[in-house]
Amino acid sequence: MPTKLGQNFLRDKAVLDRIIQSANLSGDDFVLEVGPGEGILTERLAKYAKKVMAIEIDNNLASKLDSRLRGNDKIEIISADILEINLPELIEVETQHRCVSEITDIKTQQCCVSTNINNYPYKVIANIPYYITSPIIRLFLETKYPPTEMLLMVQKEVAERICTKAGKMSILALSVQYYADAELLFTVPAEAFSPVPEVDSAVIRITLNSKREEKEYTKKFFKLVKVGFSAKRKTLVNNLSTSLKLEKSFVEEKLKQVGISPNQRAQELSLEDWKKLVELL
Repeated sequence: MPTKLGQNFLRDKAVLDRIIQSANLSGDDFVLEVGPGEGILTERLAKYAKKVMAIEIDNNLASKLDSRLRGNDKIEIISADILEINLPELIEVETQHRCVSEITDIKTQQCCVSTNINNYPYKVIANIPYYITSPIIRLFLETKYPPTEMLLMVQKEVAERICTKAGKMSILALSVQYYADAELLFTVPAEAFSPVPEVDSAVIRITLNSKREEKEYTKKFFKLVKVGFSAKRKTLVNNLSTSLKLEKSFVEEKLKQVGISPNQRAQELSLEDWKKLVELL
């Protein structure tokens, strides 16, 4: 099987069972699966969820899946690139379909679609190709209608970075933890896949916050984070004073006010530390 698209297909049934168990699916759940591949996990998900919408970038794989699973009315196969698809529109259309199927009164259907779209939450389950891990995670974190939960198979090293705490933080870790709680559930050896990748994987759960910060605050937060990480070898005070064109003594004083040493580096700060700095600077 070609690997130019990062295609490594999960073969280990025990790992599949653990993913299903970790998903905590119910008969009302709508699952958006990214990268179904050969559909082994897709079929299992459909046994427990109300519907599984599987988005596959490989046209050949998508066509084969559609042919093989066409008789299962709980599964829908979409041949598309998740990074190019109109995700909010996809969720709105699915919500409308569910309203139509569950409610017979036309006025009630219209009300449901227009005002209560979040009454139809969804979960994302995906075996993400290593080379587009960050863009896919960012897509779902920042979309208009975010999922309630994501269960993702990613490179083990990336999983550890996402779930890390202050001391080894990165922009990716802060981005995820700003929007959600991240938990590393279990690791998956390379031998569980075919063809066998060069690295081990891990399954993480990302549970999104029910409330979001205002867009303007979020913009300020990530602007400050990018400035703080602009030169990893430099101390935080040097990065902030240089990029924000502030006196070094002023920045030092602000850092001290929130209990941060001027000698600390960006990766040493926690999410809460960054939020304090946003308010001060």
